[in-house]
Amino acid sequence: MDTSTSAYAPLPGEDPLFSGHPPASLRRSWKGFAVIFASVLFLLSLVGLIIHQGPQQPPDVMPDKQDEHHHPQSTTPASETTSSWEPRGKALGVSAKSNPPVSDELSYNWTNAMFSWQRTAFHFQPERNWMNDPNGPLFYKGWYHLFYQYNPDSAIWGNITWGHAVSTDLIHWLYLPLAMVADQWYDANGVWSGSATLLPDGQIVMLYTGDTVDAVQVVCLAHPANLSDPLLIDWVKYSGNPVLTPPPGILTTDFRDPTTAWTGPDGKWRITIGSKVNTTGISFVYHTEDFKTYNMSKGVLHAVPGTGMWECIDFYPVVINGSKGVETSVNNPSVKHVLKASLDDTKVDHYALGTYFEENETWVPDNPALDVGIGLKYDYGRYYASKTFYDQNKERRILWGWINETDTESDDLAKGWASVQTIPRTVLFDNKTGTNLIQWPVEEIEELRLNNTDFSDVLVEAGTVVELDIGTATQLDILVEFEVEPLESSETVNSSVGCGGGAVDRGTFGPFGILVIADETLTELTPIYFNLANSTEGDVTTYFCADERRSSKAPDVFKQVYGSEVPVLDGEKHFARVLVDHSIVESFAQGGRTVITSRVYPTEAIYGAARLFLFNNATGLNVKATLKIWQLNSAFIHPFPLDQIQ
Repeated sequence: MDTSTSAYAPLPGEDPLFSGHPPASLRRSWKGFAVIFASVLFLLSLVGLIIHQGPQQPPDVMPDKQDEHHHPQSTTPASETTSSWEPRGKALGVSAKSNPPVSDELSYNWTNAMFSWQRTAFHFQPERNWMNDPNGPLFYKGWYHLFYQYNPDSAIWGNITWGHAVSTDLIHWLYLPLAMVADQWYDANGVWSGSATLLPDGQIVMLYTGDTVDAVQVVCLAHPANLSDPLLIDWVKYSGNPVLTPPPGILTTDFRDPTTAWTGPDGKWRITIGSKVNTTGISFVYHTEDFKTYNMSKGVLHAVPGTGMWECIDFYPVVINGSKGVETSVNNPSVKHVLKASLDDTKVDHYALGTYFEENETWVPDNPALDVGIGLKYDYGRYYASKTFYDQNKERRILWGWINETDTESDDLAKGWASVQTIPRTVLFDNKTGTNLIQWPVEEIEELRLNNTDFSDVLVEAGTVVELDIGTATQLDILVEFEVEPLESSETVNSSVGCGGGAVDRGTFGPFGILVIADETLTELTPIYFNLANSTEGDVTTYFCADERRSSKAPDVFKQVYGSEVPVLDGEKHFARVLVDHSIVESFAQGGRTVITSRVYPTEAIYGAARLFLFNNATGLNVKATLKIWQLNSAFIHPFPLDQIQ
């Protein structure tokens, strides 16, 4: 195929009415000697556990724009902000979901054409308005169900209900009526995140977080009104809600997001719920036989000092050797258990691999240095509040995640929507490295592939850019493999370690990669790349990165460099898969060992002006690139034609 080569232009520096009332006992403040005594005993036991585990290094704080069930962090200088302003959601005990506050002006001279282009073609998002966490995913009677945090009234966070959509293939979606709304005293301030459990007798249990009329976080129970309905349109809330309240010693705003349940050797069900004690993130375990009454296990499933509030916890097994997922209750020597927490303080989803000990309801990480909150991340980009489920239809574990916005609330209100879900990913244990998970887009995404273009051994010399002639470059599935050819006469130049220097950096061995959503003059571009670093012992460490800093000319859009180390084993080339869907770029390195999601807001590299390039900013090597690139069709995402089945 035709390619063109030009000198690489170095990247410059960063230029309702309630149907009941809460019991009096819940409306009163907790006090009294018995409660105080129980609280002291509880806290002392947790302190002992934390001391026993020893100190841990606190996680790095991402200069994220959006918080957890969140929103972007301001790029406005502190001197220009109002000191009394509190981000949306904070007062109700969840992470911030606004930044900066709504103003009369947009952050940029956006046009309707720009806003229209930003909307994705094959990622799930509602027709309009605000969306955040994925909730309660499941497969039932031929349909995949996705519930999600949704504001039906506005493109900013608030009035949180459960949106609902169904699909037969995880790609084409049909919107259904709202599944649950905030209409009871125990969820008056929002129907927040939760999980589904499929019982052996065919019943479905949905546990979710309710924020009460008094802003207390509680666990609530709901079930389908009609199990014979494969669409599960109508849901009934349990009359005895809430089924769980914060235990003594835990703040009423630090108790949320129940997991999918699993069974123990005694036949009882278990769930885990996120919380914190001071700055220690913890996960409680509760036992139940009927999902209405619960007993709390002694101690906690796990705790990590310095990681802050744990929310949207997930806990599930992965097989050590195999290519299939397993049901959530499986626990034997053939599996490891994944414990994942969304960290409220840093707005990052961390996971760790370890062993679950049923006899004392604890989980122990394989490597304490890679414990929850201080080690591996699901995704090193714009990603949060993820949730998995076991797909019994295809015997796989599927991962959903929320891609939040990094523009302003005013921009979101103008375009009429905010946030996107990732492409669903399969999750497997990486038995080649033995230290991490593998994430990969579900195979169904390949149904959208149209015509493809192949390139073989394209030479990208040190300091050059090569344009790839593929036509429209806004909906792509890219497979790229790089072969490194060191230059004999090159002098060693140390680049910034890792991804910190961005694609503007120049070192002996990188960076090199592709430029997506780039205009012809390279004034806007998003590099997805590898960077190699030599240690003093001669070892090579490979980093996989995404640099958003020149992705948009809009000055108030939050842009940064994301990335991490990625294991490259002996005999492996550097390879990646990149899904481009307008303003969303999902990148998978080395088969999915490291994943980065980017949310970009170009002003010029849109529609037919979007291009694709190879680049090599190394000083001491050439690279040869082999690529297979598919144009992708748009998914069918529309309202369900309910009038045709009624």
